[in-house]
Amino acid sequence: MKKSTHEIRVSYYKKPADLSSEQYQIKLRLQFGEDHPFVIQNVGSHPYFSDYMVKNPQTGNSYKVSIRDFLNQWNYCSCLDFKTNQLGVCKHTASVFNHIKANFGNIESNTEHFVGEYSSIYVDYKNGRSVKLKIGTANKPKFQAFAIKYFDAQLRLLGTSFPVFETLLKEAKAISEDFKCYEDALDFVLETRDNIKRRVAVLDAFSKKNKTQILDSVLKTRLFPFQVEGVLFAALAARSLIADEMGLGKTVQALATAEVYKQLFKIAKVLIICPTSLKYQWKSEIEKFTDSKAEIVEGTSEVRKQQLNTSEAFYLIASYQSISNDIQESNGDFGLDMVILDEAQRIKNWSTKVAGNIKKLQSPYAVVLTGTPLENKLEELYSIMQFVDVWKLGPLYKFLDNHRVTDSQSQKVIGYKNLNVISEELSDTLLRRTKKEVLGQLPERSDKTLLVSMTREQRDIHDKLKEQVSRLVSKWQKSGFLNEKDRQILILNLSKMRMVCDSTYIIDQSVRQDTKINELMTLLEEYLENPENKAVVFSQWERMTRLVSEELKARSIEHEYLHGGLTAPMRKKLVDNFTDNFASRVFLSTDAGSVGLNLQAAGMVVNLDIPWNPAVLEQRVGRVFRLGQKQNVSVVNLVAAGSIEERMLGLLKFKSALASGVLDDGESAIFLDHDRFSEFIKTVDNLTEPGEVQSEETDEYASSEDWQKVVKQGQAFFGAFAEMMKDQRQKKFFLDSLIKKGDDGQTFVKIPVKSEKSVEITIDGLLALLNKE
Repeated sequence: MKKSTHEIRVSYYKKPADLSSEQYQIKLRLQFGEDHPFVIQNVGSHPYFSDYMVKNPQTGNSYKVSIRDFLNQWNYCSCLDFKTNQLGVCKHTASVFNHIKANFGNIESNTEHFVGEYSSIYVDYKNGRSVKLKIGTANKPKFQAFAIKYFDAQLRLLGTSFPVFETLLKEAKAISEDFKCYEDALDFVLETRDNIKRRVAVLDAFSKKNKTQILDSVLKTRLFPFQVEGVLFAALAARSLIADEMGLGKTVQALATAEVYKQLFKIAKVLIICPTSLKYQWKSEIEKFTDSKAEIVEGTSEVRKQQLNTSEAFYLIASYQSISNDIQESNGDFGLDMVILDEAQRIKNWSTKVAGNIKKLQSPYAVVLTGTPLENKLEELYSIMQFVDVWKLGPLYKFLDNHRVTDSQSQKVIGYKNLNVISEELSDTLLRRTKKEVLGQLPERSDKTLLVSMTREQRDIHDKLKEQVSRLVSKWQKSGFLNEKDRQILILNLSKMRMVCDSTYIIDQSVRQDTKINELMTLLEEYLENPENKAVVFSQWERMTRLVSEELKARSIEHEYLHGGLTAPMRKKLVDNFTDNFASRVFLSTDAGSVGLNLQAAGMVVNLDIPWNPAVLEQRVGRVFRLGQKQNVSVVNLVAAGSIEERMLGLLKFKSALASGVLDDGESAIFLDHDRFSEFIKTVDNLTEPGEVQSEETDEYASSEDWQKVVKQGQAFFGAFAEMMKDQRQKKFFLDSLIKKGDDGQTFVKIPVKSEKSVEITIDGLLALLNKE
């Protein structure tokens, strides 16, 4: 007996030369249906032209399959592959064919098809999506007359029929109660109508005299014109990909789109998915630009699920990994109105578990963000677009056939073609602007802080050091004094806290735990995608720059590496090469390069850590942002979330005791005078654990407990004073600060006092004591 065509097995990995791509794809699905048995149940009345439930025993997923012919013209499956591959067949329909064949013999040559008595409206998936009418045998003349009114010659729903679809259904039901409108057809009609209504509302909101009126009402910042256009684009599209070059404010455009939808369409739940290291950064940006509430989704799986389903926050922020796990359990239905997908290159490989799960998320609206939608191959863009709009680029095999050039023998990809067609197909979905395109709208310099999470190991070390610092601060608060050893420990621990925010490697070279370097690499890879871009990266710690240099080498990114051990001629050679060599993309430096260098070839400065002294920070930026710079400069500060670094941000404007250069310029805090050290300690207190806010209201009379406290503080003061006077250097410093020579040669004791009133109160107290005696 002659074998049927699909019984001739084909490779799952290589297309036979004698088959077209479509024939090959059909054979693969038929073959898969044979190789992977499904549990099949006929739930209709006909022996084979019927409806079936097909269950995959491995995944537990079930699908509805309808068989109406054996030539793949009229069949249906509820799976996504059937709806998108435009083949009329999938592994589930193939499995049902095998089931029918086992029971009724060879059916492949059977050209009959099932018409049925009832008429129906359905979605034809073979040539994209179109809503069509199937006319049954019952009341056929009446339905033919009905079709002329609402459908074209191919029985496709007319564009004019979408607005009156309810009337259409009422008329069809009047002809026959058995008339059916399938759920996917109704969903498609409603989706199309909603899109029209949404676009009209958005255009109306943006077409008033003040085009930014709606944005001004929902944001706490003014957008640049190109950003306004980006928000309008995303709002019109419903699901879009914003692929602007790094530094053009994709985050604020996404938030603005969500806020516009909140006002116009009353959406209430937006899920932001981003890398773990950016969760706190997103929360910070939301609080900076909007008045909406934001929550970070974290904790155990059960806690996260509870948050996702019941939280009343407008924005929920989750990492790719955690949401991927949660989607697997819930199949992606969290009642979301919108999804914002940041750093979407994380789903560029559709074969990964995370990418597969993320694409199951259900929401009517989405804004997808990435500066690098296409890094190495076309499949990456296709994979990202599967999340944005699964219908947009058609089936993958057709997409690759239309745009890939392969060697006829090895089938190896040797080039691409018709790329302008992709741009046209995505013109209403994908938006990309480069800095060069919008240069006139940008400020000369833009500063951005990225909050990066620490690993558990980093956090543990940081918090232990913080406890030691807090104890020393508490000791100073009680006694007003710290000896030299304590001061040294205090300064060392503060420095270590800052070091561990970068990497544990800086403290202990046998262990490396960090997140900033991965974040930096992601940042650089996106920025350097433009071959004209160059960046400067600073860190105070030579060990940190060493790690970065190794990572750059591993990625074959040519760079210059400056540190304190280089001579002046060597430094000049590095700068000249960075300036003149097109291939040199990154200038990596410790603060040894924050002065005296001209690095205007770069357009971005990345600070891996924040100096104590804001002047040092400006010196770094000043290497790039200086007179003669012809491009706009982006300054990016990587800051460990919930750390001493984040506290420093609020103080970088900054306490004068630190602005003078303590800790950065080598001045030791150990021998600072008392006033300056007091200011320093107060700043440290703010950087670690803020003390309780004291009430401004006080009792009129002090209690006995208050007096006891004063006595103890006095005892502690004199004890500390006596201890300090044992040190001859401290004693001399103290006496020099008190003794002053007059013009007549007389010696005076100079005692600083708070005010004249305090002197008067002190004298009155002494007189009272004398009179009492």
